[in-house]
Amino acid sequence: MPGLGASPAELAAAGPQDLTALAAGGERPVSGRSPSAGPKFTKSGTVWQVITPDVVLRNTVTDPDGDTATQTFQVYTTNADGTPKAAVDLDGPGPNGVLVSAYVASGSLAKVTVPYGILKPGVMYTFRTSAFDGSLYETTWSPWANFRINPYVTFPAPETSSTIDPVAQNEVEFTRSDPGPALPTTATDRHGDDRETARKGERPQVSPDTTSDTEPGTRRSCSKADTKGHKMCVELNPPDKNEKKSPYLASAAVAPNSELVDWCYDKPSGVDYMNRTDACMKSIGNATLIFTDTDPDSPALGTATFNVEQRIKTYPTKGDSGSNFAEFDQQIVITPKNIDPVLRGVTLRWNVGNSCSSCNTTNVRWTDDQNNPADAYWSVSDLNPYEIRRGNVITQWNGTGKETIDLGWSITANVNVGGNPATADYGTSGVTSQRELAPRCDDILGSAAPGCVLPFFKPTYTADTNLNPAAGAYYWYMQQVMPDHAGSKRWDSLMHYLGPDTPVKNSSGGTWTSENSRTRVCDNTWSVHPTDASVGSVDCDEFAMASTHESGGYPKSVNLVTSGSQCAQLLADKMGDGSANFGILADTRTTANGPGGTERCGRAAVPSAQNQRVFNKFPAAAWRMLDADGFFLTLPGFEHCTSTATTCAWRKVG
Repeated sequence: MPGLGASPAELAAAGPQDLTALAAGGERPVSGRSPSAGPKFTKSGTVWQVITPDVVLRNTVTDPDGDTATQTFQVYTTNADGTPKAAVDLDGPGPNGVLVSAYVASGSLAKVTVPYGILKPGVMYTFRTSAFDGSLYETTWSPWANFRINPYVTFPAPETSSTIDPVAQNEVEFTRSDPGPALPTTATDRHGDDRETARKGERPQVSPDTTSDTEPGTRRSCSKADTKGHKMCVELNPPDKNEKKSPYLASAAVAPNSELVDWCYDKPSGVDYMNRTDACMKSIGNATLIFTDTDPDSPALGTATFNVEQRIKTYPTKGDSGSNFAEFDQQIVITPKNIDPVLRGVTLRWNVGNSCSSCNTTNVRWTDDQNNPADAYWSVSDLNPYEIRRGNVITQWNGTGKETIDLGWSITANVNVGGNPATADYGTSGVTSQRELAPRCDDILGSAAPGCVLPFFKPTYTADTNLNPAAGAYYWYMQQVMPDHAGSKRWDSLMHYLGPDTPVKNSSGGTWTSENSRTRVCDNTWSVHPTDASVGSVDCDEFAMASTHESGGYPKSVNLVTSGSQCAQLLADKMGDGSANFGILADTRTTANGPGGTERCGRAAVPSAQNQRVFNKFPAAAWRMLDADGFFLTLPGFEHCTSTATTCAWRKVG
């Protein structure tokens, strides 16, 4: 039986009945009744939840004589019910199997850090303590305290193949901010200064004899009366959202060869859609021509109704269009729905304008739906007057640098029986703060010929979490906890590309690059944390990425830090629960309690191959990304998770 001067080895071997026998006089130190494990020293039920493989065990110690004292810490694995099972050797080759804290003042916390590799993530452990004041030992153990190292995210080794396409895009719905003054509005002039700015150089001029016969904010635009007292009006009405296609359009499995934007053909009516290169406007609606006289109480002498749609197509690289210039094309699709015989015939004119200073734009070329040459004229005497007409214009850009080009258009209508023509203004590319339909052309990208895109569309980069689960897990965690949630669709928070045209300079006067940002985040305060051999070599992986304005290293970033030590510190490591999984854990060497949830950047030890591979397709050439262009980052293996309060588990995609 151990005596009063029992060693830690004898103490560890002693049962409670043996410790009782050690009480042979004197005031003995006492362990606290609530031992804890961490960091972060938080519980789920009765189990302490630890976020790092560098586990800290602690307990208070009190000595009635006021002497300093130590704590001896003993750890066991557990049975399924959480009771002690087998002792864990905490001190390696030493004989004791326990760890002993430094001496602390009476009433203070005594603690030890278990060396890396002894305790495994995902395994349930339990521990207890016993106090020693230098001469006397505590006669009993403290209560047991259960703990487990729980990662923020778990994931397997990389898959060998994947169906995820990181740069694949879906068309999105959008709302035009400037659909034209002839459409319904809520105020006398809801566009204000933006409308006036947008007019300059981009809106086609309407006929000087065209006026509105009603107050601003109504649907109808009318011409002046002609010599016979007749006038033409155009009234715009919303499209029929239940009408998937024009009833006059022959059913077909694929788009007609005259369709400028193939995927637009079968989209439902009433909504506008776009991607990075194409726009499909199906919310423009119906234009009704009203031939009438000047008496407002008189019924219309005749009407004609047309469904109107629009397309825009940009070509990201010179030559994609078949020409040798950067180019974008526009198309209007007009489908007659009704023409009163009294009108005899109707002619429409598409008035197209733009603000481009370095462009050549063709005249409108009209075709039928099979791409045969045709006029935008419908005679009621024709056998089939209700044929679709498509107007097409080509704009080629031959400028330098970059130029955002505002568009605008109107339709002028007249009928065979007379009346001055009436013009309906269909709006511009959008108010200046949005410009949804304004193409941007450039010759800046050194790796590509000049080209054009629609920069209002924000592409989504999809990290392949099948091939790169560790990187994806880390990025997902950072998106949840960073104040700006960089790149997250859940929070509608864009990241912005650090492009070759950034005006920001580095210390040598050159253009600021992603390497400059990376050097600040992964500076000399970072070192490799020990990991299981199965993790392999690791790199310092920073988030938000160094190629973005959200990087902690970018000089104008909202997340700017002076050193990477201010970032959340993390690492990928092997689980020890018998699975083949890995996890993202806290590296507490810099910050004792791990990430606090307010850090504006992260750096993590992630397998080198995944760090170097996960963004190797960003940005896609077809996106023509320039400086400050916004994009989203999605992480499909983890998007089902909604909280970092519990461990998020990867799911295979595809």
